[in-house]
Amino acid sequence: MASISKLADTNTLSGTGPATDPTRQPVIIAALRSPICRANGQLKHLRAPDLLAPVLASLIESIGVDPADVDDVIIGNAVGGGGNLARYAALQAGLPTTVPGLTVDRQCGSGLDAIALASRLVAAGDNPLFLAGGVESISTAPARAHRNYDGGLDFFSRATFVPPRFGDPDMGVAAETVATRFGVSRGQQDDYALRSHRRAVDAAAAGKYTGEIVPLMGASSPVTADDGPKPSLRPALMARFPAAFVPGGTVTAANSCFDADAASAVVVTSLQRARDMGAVDGLLVLGSDTAGVDPELLGIGAAFAAERLLSRQAVGADALDLIEFNEAFASQTIACLEHLGLDPERANLQGGALALGHGYGASGAVLVTRLLAQARSRYAEAGTEVLGLAMISIAGGMGTASLLRYARL
Repeated sequence: MASISKLADTNTLSGTGPATDPTRQPVIIAALRSPICRANGQLKHLRAPDLLAPVLASLIESIGVDPADVDDVIIGNAVGGGGNLARYAALQAGLPTTVPGLTVDRQCGSGLDAIALASRLVAAGDNPLFLAGGVESISTAPARAHRNYDGGLDFFSRATFVPPRFGDPDMGVAAETVATRFGVSRGQQDDYALRSHRRAVDAAAAGKYTGEIVPLMGASSPVTADDGPKPSLRPALMARFPAAFVPGGTVTAANSCFDADAASAVVVTSLQRARDMGAVDGLLVLGSDTAGVDPELLGIGAAFAAERLLSRQAVGADALDLIEFNEAFASQTIACLEHLGLDPERANLQGGALALGHGYGASGAVLVTRLLAQARSRYAEAGTEVLGLAMISIAGGMGTASLLRYARL
């Protein structure tokens, strides 16, 4: 497989290392999410604040703090209508007017970047307490248009991410380019996608998702579970899907994620404050990194961010216990993992976005929520610390990765 390193943009945001002062060491002590449901499906009537506010309220309840003690709410969102969604959702969740809100947009990376930002603010000092995460209501996303010189509206389906001279491919076309450039076959993609569905189906049946999901009210009844994993998928059915984006290509609807409505958020504070609050465990945030790559190969951005982060933290890929990677497409997931020297079998042990769906701005926060749930389960079984990696590739040729270590506090 070809090397990614030469494609990387060196002018990128560097990660931060672990803090040695317990008042500055960021730790995630709680994480929850909504059900992840297909766009225009069970949650289609809920706008972004309606998805997020119950998650925020449940987080506050779970840690037993006065809502007024929250220093800020930092939320990622990719296709919303602006207006500082974080502030709106915080107030809808019942937080007092004294708690501010900040909305960030790094497209698919928004949720993970919101958590990374909160972690960096904790490392800056003062023992703050943040709610951070992401949300996306693709079903209710506003129609967008450029205003022409004559006052007319020119509607568009997606924003442009880079100037034209860099190329600005649609996501599926870019996934096909990655498959070709890095030699990822149709068979590899179908096998990986099928495995993601089977793992998600098994995890749901075993109740692995239950404790992290905040039920939401659907059109007529509560929605308590994800609706994406397909137990009926078989290799023969996967093979019948035609190329979805490029004639004669290998990327299909079956080995690509689907758009989803979702919200996810975490509690980020300092190790010292977590102990003072009586928290017993959490994910220590050891560092985060965001990198840029060739926009034509946007799907491999996560690999370079993770590679540099692991190098700076002096952590080998073989030391990772849990890997959560947003599976926008099987082709880019396989390419990234193989570049890092990771067997794709080791990632997303309970399924990923190919089965659960991709809620854009929420997806990065979902990765962290999944890591915390799995790390707690693994510790309960083996009694050992757990090292986890969350990573996501981003439109425009970027990627974000975070290194987290589960520990008793």
